[in-house]
Amino acid sequence: MVGAHDQPQSMCPAFGSLRVALRMRRTASVLVGSACCAYGLTFTSHFYGARRSVGYVPFDSETLVTGKLFEDVREAAYRLADPERYDAVVIINLCVPSASGVPLRLLPESINGVRIIGIDVPGFGVATHAEAKDVLSAAMLRRARQEAELGPVQAPRGARSTRPTVALIGEMFPVDPVTLGMLLEPLGLAAGPVVPTREWRELYGALAGVAAAAIHPQYTGVCNEFAVAGRPVVGSAPVGYEGTAVWLEGIAAACNVSAANLDSAKNRWLPAIKQALAGSPIKGRITLSGYEGSELLVGRLLVESGADLRYVGTACGRTQWSMQDCDWLESKGVRVQYRATLEQDLEAMAEFAPELVVGTTPVVQQAKEAATPALYFTNLISARPLIGPAGAGSLAQVINAAMASRPRFAAMDAFFGAAALSAPVPGGSGDAAGIGAAIGTEDLASC
Repeated sequence: MVGAHDQPQSMCPAFGSLRVALRMRRTASVLVGSACCAYGLTFTSHFYGARRSVGYVPFDSETLVTGKLFEDVREAAYRLADPERYDAVVIINLCVPSASGVPLRLLPESINGVRIIGIDVPGFGVATHAEAKDVLSAAMLRRARQEAELGPVQAPRGARSTRPTVALIGEMFPVDPVTLGMLLEPLGLAAGPVVPTREWRELYGALAGVAAAAIHPQYTGVCNEFAVAGRPVVGSAPVGYEGTAVWLEGIAAACNVSAANLDSAKNRWLPAIKQALAGSPIKGRITLSGYEGSELLVGRLLVESGADLRYVGTACGRTQWSMQDCDWLESKGVRVQYRATLEQDLEAMAEFAPELVVGTTPVVQQAKEAATPALYFTNLISARPLIGPAGAGSLAQVINAAMASRPRFAAMDAFFGAAALSAPVPGGSGDAAGIGAAIGTEDLASC
């Protein structure tokens, strides 16, 4: 029997919510769940260099059954609610307290002026860590919206933009918000805060925009909050030539931008993107899968770069904000699979025999065992710029370099496969020179 941990399509979803909280200034994070889970999730703070503690409320069978666990959580919230240190305390129920119904909704909304945000992020209820980012982001944005509806709120740290702003939704490569601002400038607009934000007051700034751009489509709760606030949401992202043209048109329509300004933006950016794509072509058959939420955007960019993309799998679900990307990819003959399982990713790899596999850790492992070049999507692909002229050429170098390594994989396969069966062993007979002939030292080093 294969268990859930043998074929993960995402890490523990609480990883995503904790990531959002750890990014924010003046925000405390508390986990409620099994000790082993809390121990593992502290990896998040080390991995991202957060340099802050993660709180934990322990429990046992007695405190869980009697309700004492809720009282312990409440006590922890009161102990942490110091307005000199924090704007918010985030309390995250993991699997066991979520399943047992520990009622974080009964916690006070604020203590000593510090907001108390309680969420449930069980592995059995939230499919991916990417969607768990939305759970906390939406809860925070909802609270910020309610506060703004009651009266004046804290101003942003920096100067207010003199132009109408568009809030950006999704964790992006650091240069992407800058590039988005440059794309918006000829439309008479500016890039607003990125949700998830780095600070509570930025939530007010995001809500103050005239529209929101769902760069990453899995943030459905955040999109709903913008809709309740009366802000139109535009899906997809300006990736590639066609993607940028359609995105600019969508933003212009949502923000009542004049036709002249829209034409100005297109004339400024589309030729540069076309030139960047032509200067960085990708040739080869590829399958792509991941669990970050940006898989369809990367797929679009690969296709516009010339790649023969056959399959895109994403562990995230289908949303209205990704349908445009899905329709475009399918019109190009690409199979798109939402809620992709490991089995479906591997079946696509077997069916299409790609020259390069981009995927999750177990997919990459299987590809390399089959002597097929492979790249881990999260670290090597999704962490690159995708937007505008810079994004158009960002993938070519790493993709083409990986595909160029195919002869090295073939040499390794020959050496460690068939060659290994007949290779001489220490103290035995055989021609040791045959091993050197099978694969050069420099080839081994470069692998």
